[in-house]
Amino acid sequence: MREISIPYGKTMLTGHVDEKNFLGSFHAALPAAARDETSEVSRALDAPFASPGLEELASRVNDAVVIASDHTRPVPSRILMPQILARLRKGNPSIAITILIATGFHRGTTGAELLDKFGPEIVRRERIVVHDSSDESGLVRIGTLPSGGELIVNRLAAEASLLVAEGFIEPHFFAGFSGGRKSVLPGIASRRTVLANHCAEFIRHPKARTGVLDGNPIHEDMLFAAKTAKLAFIVNVVINAEKRIVAAFAGDPVAAHRAGTEYLSRHARIEVPEADIVITGNGGYPLDQNVYQSVKGMTAGEAVCREGGVIILCASCCDGHGGESFYRHLAGGTPQQILDEVSRIPRDRTEPDQWEYQILARILVKHTVIVVTKDCDHRMLHAMHLTAASSVDEALAKAFELCGPDAKVAAIPDGVSVIARMQQDFKARRTPIRRGCNTLVGKKEEK
Repeated sequence: MREISIPYGKTMLTGHVDEKNFLGSFHAALPAAARDETSEVSRALDAPFASPGLEELASRVNDAVVIASDHTRPVPSRILMPQILARLRKGNPSIAITILIATGFHRGTTGAELLDKFGPEIVRRERIVVHDSSDESGLVRIGTLPSGGELIVNRLAAEASLLVAEGFIEPHFFAGFSGGRKSVLPGIASRRTVLANHCAEFIRHPKARTGVLDGNPIHEDMLFAAKTAKLAFIVNVVINAEKRIVAAFAGDPVAAHRAGTEYLSRHARIEVPEADIVITGNGGYPLDQNVYQSVKGMTAGEAVCREGGVIILCASCCDGHGGESFYRHLAGGTPQQILDEVSRIPRDRTEPDQWEYQILARILVKHTVIVVTKDCDHRMLHAMHLTAASSVDEALAKAFELCGPDAKVAAIPDGVSVIARMQQDFKARRTPIRRGCNTLVGKKEEK
């Protein structure tokens, strides 16, 4: 019997799979965390990609805005931000600095979350502004996206003499990778701009997938937005499962980000035999606080699970569904009906949370998804066409009931940290599960 451990909240869940059913556990093969994380960031700042250093950039201006990720991202800001601020002030001791929290489409970051993110000294000393994508008075139009949408961003960033961003690079389920240009779009963009970029047409594009940049229309919009907003310098890091810095990349937003994504691709790509059942997670806290965010981990299972198979997703979901529109649409029709409806929505009519329920519906059309959680209402999950379980072993029992005693199981403990691809030799020689295996799809169970 093989024991499997999956990150869950701030702890781990374990499950057990018979050896005869187990295909393996697949992880990103990242190097060990830097011996001295502060020194690794300093090294990157000393040798920026295709750019002068922050000190020189600061010496030319009187003010700067530093974009920082919000409470939903495990960016090690306590290490990054002090060095960014010190370098700016070394170049210009009198420079006026604003830290702008890139909330994108999320709720505003609270004071307590800012303290947790930066520590009391930075919160007390620095000017910190939380971006609001709906506050028209704080936004300004600076162009038109390649997609045709209006490019509207935070006024502070648009008017800054120097625009800098911190962040981290991880695989992203439709933008290819996080980091770099995403600090601007969606980070500090208007809700209208985010909606145009996240349209149904782009979400269903075959290149809008994890680990893909070239030819990805969502990425191309984001690049344009960052360039037009004059994002001048980034400090991005790759982190491991313990949220510790493995490598840092600084400099020109395009060159530094590309170097970081190429580094991560070498270590995060996994090839998995086609599985009947995939067990995965969303990286634990803070990424698994709701169903909305947890769709990311499900896409790792989607990439390697055979049609009609079962994806088991371990996620606390302690904050519930994560979006009223997201919940309402999923609860309002079958997955196929949702896909049919969203396919008719044009770019300029994109609705809030549309991309998230579109991707989840895409998964549910072909797979049963069992969410393992002890922290949220199972009835809510059932209303969203998700199956629920309180333990990994309970979920496995349900999955084997659906797929048979000989079903093959693959584990991807941290679904958001990998670029999962199906081994082509397995895909070629295995036949699809008959649709009758997928009997829980679309049903609303009672707990």
